[in-house]
Amino acid sequence: MWLPGLLFTVVALVAGGMIALQAPINAEAASRLGHPISAATMSFCVGTIALIALTLLFARGSTNLGALQTMPLYMLLGGGLLGVVYVTVNLMLAPKIGVAAIMALGIAGQLFTALLLDRFGMFELMERELSLGRLSGAVLVLVGALMVRLL
Repeated sequence: MWLPGLLFTVVALVAGGMIALQAPINAEAASRLGHPISAATMSFCVGTIALIALTLLFARGSTNLGALQTMPLYMLLGGGLLGVVYVTVNLMLAPKIGVAAIMALGIAGQLFTALLLDRFGMFELMERELSLGRLSGAVLVLVGALMVRLL
């Protein structure tokens, strides 16, 4: 039973490493293309093509397109627009503060946001207590992120 857990852990670590690679690759593309938004556009176009291919290969026939008509606007637009902000900000900051600082501060921001989402059970999540231990852990992550950025 431990093998699948180990595999999932390794996959999560590799995926996290890919996120760290994305910022400098996109920053270099921005430098060559002349503007960060052009690089973000290129990144999302390539990603869209890849997702269309994956959908055709793995999700064809099982996707309920009719559900799009009843989805709230935040659900239709939110994920994509949040992704645009994340990618664009990261590629703009990579040459200025470095990838390690971006990743550390980003993780701290994700963790504090996740604690709020859990605490209030937002987006149909199960409510989870905001304990002193969980909050302290997030503060430690923030302190670590600031150390990566400033020291």
